Parts: sequence; C-alpha cells; structure tokens
Amino acid sequence: MTADLRRPGAGPGDGEGEEGARPAPPPPPPPAERAPRPRRSRPRRWLRRAALGCAGVLVAVTAASFVYNGVTAGRAAPPRGLRYVQAADIRTRYQTWGTAGPPVVLVHGAFETVDTWSRLAPLLARDHRVYALDLTGDGYSERRGPYTVDHFTRQLLGFLDAMRLGGPGGRPLLVGHSSGAAVVTEAALRAPGRLGGVMLLDGDALDTGAGPPSALKYVLVDPYRTSLLRLGLGIDAVIRSVYDAQCGPACPRLDAAGLDQWRRPLRVPGAESALWSMLAAGVPGLPAGQVGRLAGVRLPKSVVFGAQDDVFTRRTPEETARRIGAPPPTLIPGGRHLTMISSPEAVARAVDGLTTVSLAASR
Repeated sequence: MTADLRRPGAGPGDGEGEEGARPAPPPPPPPAERAPRPRRSRPRRWLRRAALGCAGVLVAVTAASFVYNGVTAGRAAPPRGLRYVQAADIRTRYQTWGTAGPPVVLVHGAFETVDTWSRLAPLLARDHRVYALDLTGDGYSERRGPYTVDHFTRQLLGFLDAMRLGGPGGRPLLVGHSSGAAVVTEAALRAPGRLGGVMLLDGDALDTGAGPPSALKYVLVDPYRTSLLRLGLGIDAVIRSVYDAQCGPACPRLDAAGLDQWRRPLRVPGAESALWSMLAAGVPGLPAGQVGRLAGVRLPKSVVFGAQDDVFTRRTPEETARRIGAPPPTLIPGGRHLTMISSPEAVARAVDGLTTVSLAASR
C-alpha cells in the first residue's frame, strides 16, 4: 500500500502552499455618478421663448404683407380730361386759368399737385393768366428721376418754353410753395431775364435735410412700407388728420372729391417707387449760400408765410426775406402751411401787390 504523505489536516486540492495562493480580484468600482446638468436660468428661458415668438410673428407679418400687397397691386388711373405738354424731358400735366393779364406760374411743394391751387388760381385769374404744373414725382406728370431741384428747375424752364412764356411782355411771376420755393429760386438764378418776379410762399428754399429719420430706412423696407402706405391711404381719417394739421381750421373739410385729390396721385403707376426715392433724398432745397445769391438778382421778390406755420420757426419768414433781398415778409393771420387753401384771398392780394411792383420795374 502506498503511504499517504499529505500532512494531517490538509484537504484535497491543497497541494499548493500559502505562497502560491492567488488573491481574489477587487470588486468593480461603483459606477461614477453623472454630474447634474446645470439648468438654464429662468431669464434665459424667457428670452429664448420671446425670440422664437418674435420670429414667428415676423414670419406671419411678412407673409400677410406679401399677400396684402398682392391683393392691392392694382393701380389707379389718372382722372380723365387732363392736359399734358412736353416740358424738357418730362411729359407734364398742367392747367390754366384766365385769358388776359400778366402771367403767373404756380409751382407746388412736395407731395402736392396742380389741384393744390384750386382755391387760389380762380381768384388770380380775374386779373392774370395763371398756369400750374405737376412736377415730376408728384401728381400726374411722368415719373422720371432724379427728384432734385436741378431736375425740377429744368422741367419748370421747359414748361415756360412750352407755354411760350418768358419773352417781352410775357415774363411770368413765379410762385413757389414750400419746397417749390427752392425750384423758383433756382429758376430765377438761371434765367432772371425771363421772369417778372419771384414769390416764396410758405417756404425758405433751404436744403435743411428735412424728411423721415435716417433710421427709418432700415425699418421702412418692402414689403412692409408698401403695406403701410396702402393701408394709410385707404383710411380717410389718416388723410384728413394730416390735411387738418397742415391746413388748420380755416380750410374746408375734405369731402370725397377732396380725399381723392390727395389720395389718387399716390396710387397711379410709378407713384410708390418715386415716393420712396424722394423720401430717401429728403425735402428738396438749396444751400443757404445759393439762396443768398438771389439777393443780387434784380427781380421783384416777396416772402409770404402763414403766421402759425409750425413747419418753420417764427424767425424763418424774416430771415428768408433778408436772405433773398426782399421787403419784410407778409404774415397771414391764422395761416399754417397751406395758405393757398386756408387763405386764398390774402395770398391773391400778395400776388397782386408783387405784380404791381413787377410791372412798374419793367417800364
């Protein structure tokens, strides 16, 4: 028999000593806990929601604007029976009143037309041959830029040619209203021998940079500006409020025909693009030095303002008369910026007075 040589107490499988025993593997580490994600602050969440909301509103408004502009894309036709003549490079709408007497040519201001003179012209026609034209960019004349004093003046002088005015016995008195004052001033500087006199009516002829704030050009872009214009023109109260503010309580209330006179010229083909160009350029005018040159021109001159014209300062009428070498200005009591509508009799008397001076100077 084979002797059992294992030491007492050793069990089966204990053939290896203590030195050969393998240590038990360490337990796996516990899974690392994920750091909690920082929560957005409440103001940041609100800002994000507000930005998304604004973007949604902008998309909706833009879509609605395009749809509205498409629905209202039809343009108005000029009234029937208008008279036209070629003046320089512009097919020019014009109107005449009276058949005898010294000629008077009426030149409107920004966003006005021949029809702006409808209360004054018949009064002048009792003793004058009266002419009025639509400057390009306004009314029903052909729209052709640039809409500058230079271009308006070339159109005006071309109109005198077309009407055969400016020769002996036919030198007209020019009456320029508001920004039209700059046009008649420039015409007098270019062709003084063709004129009988110059009146600046509710205007100083200066390039003051007046117009919408420059920041608006970043806001009033298409399609929004077109929508706003068309919406405003469609609301009678908007037109009446602008008219009343400029004209004052002495002016007749606008009826349907009166509203159409102010509204329709801005609805004919080409009117909107011309309007944006003119607004971008600002109200037309001349540098003060250029206007001051009129003082050296031997022509009868006068300055007439509404006494309550809040478009200008109270010093403007006196300063304008002094600048162009005219007598002290005529101030029309209660008049605002549209004195030819609110106070046509007073303006007619001022024109008659300047005509008297002009006739005396021509003898």
